[in-house]
Amino acid sequence: MNSHLVKYVPKFAGSRILVIGDIIVDHFIWGTVSRISPEAPVPVVNVTREEMLLGGGANVLHNIYSLGGEAVLCGIIGNDDMGGRLRQLLTDLGTSTQGLVLGRRPTTVKTRVIAQGQQVVRFDREQTGVPSEQTSNAILDFISNNLADFDVVIVSDYYKGVISQALMRSLLQRVREVEQECGRRIPVVVDPKPEQPSRFVGATIITPNHLEAEKMSGMQITSEQELIQAAEILRDTFSCEAVLITRSEAGMSLLEAGRELVTIPTMAREVFDVTGAGDTVIATLALGLAAGASFAEAATLANVAAGIVVGKIGTATVSSAEILAELHGEHL
Repeated sequence: MNSHLVKYVPKFAGSRILVIGDIIVDHFIWGTVSRISPEAPVPVVNVTREEMLLGGGANVLHNIYSLGGEAVLCGIIGNDDMGGRLRQLLTDLGTSTQGLVLGRRPTTVKTRVIAQGQQVVRFDREQTGVPSEQTSNAILDFISNNLADFDVVIVSDYYKGVISQALMRSLLQRVREVEQECGRRIPVVVDPKPEQPSRFVGATIITPNHLEAEKMSGMQITSEQELIQAAEILRDTFSCEAVLITRSEAGMSLLEAGRELVTIPTMAREVFDVTGAGDTVIATLALGLAAGASFAEAATLANVAAGIVVGKIGTATVSSAEILAELHGEHL
């Protein structure tokens, strides 16, 4: 049914994506549980291994590389051990670290304790808020000087403070300038958090999940008609070309200007972990657009990728081979 999309996947390899956003280290502690603590009614986890993985905007970049594309990450890390580990993880991928700005805040770390395949607890170490003027200017300078090198821009917003109103305004203005200079389109794809939604006015396409769409549209979505109404509100509010609402087991719904709402059924066979699924969606969507796919085609590719990644545990990625196998009706 989706075999015509196969032609876009090899083109991922020629695509360059700029990822701007909140950078996170995902720290996983894996173990087993065989007893309850005598000190409190909580499980005692016997730690068997630990992992440090790219999270937030860095996981978006990781997905792009896993799919065969190239990307550069722009955001803030701390002058600390976790920042150094994250820089090394990016170097290991083969990507430039020139877009990383050392801020005064520590590197954001999310630690998840997992036992018997279940998340027991998560604790976060972070400092949020709008960065200093010096840090913000360093980010904007990198964007301004390098934007022409990229085919698509992804804004990965975890509402930690990097994606401010001022940054979005400057980014969109610079995109328009580079488009005129280079004579080509540079789509801006935004994975938004619902706080301060006016930041995203003028984006090319936004990809809220169901709950985020409800919050930003100011209405509950419990029916097809309400879904259509909410999508129309979002498209009008943000003056964007398209809205892609991700809806978990209900798949995705896409509304483009001048077209009717299209719902793409989920491709997931089993759901083990939705951690990072939104990162996979926006990475695949951006690569699809960079490869010349329409919004609907790129959204379908993203839906295929999401169906694969939720069947994995942890902050996982998807490969182009896995997508091709799904499109051919095979399963790796």
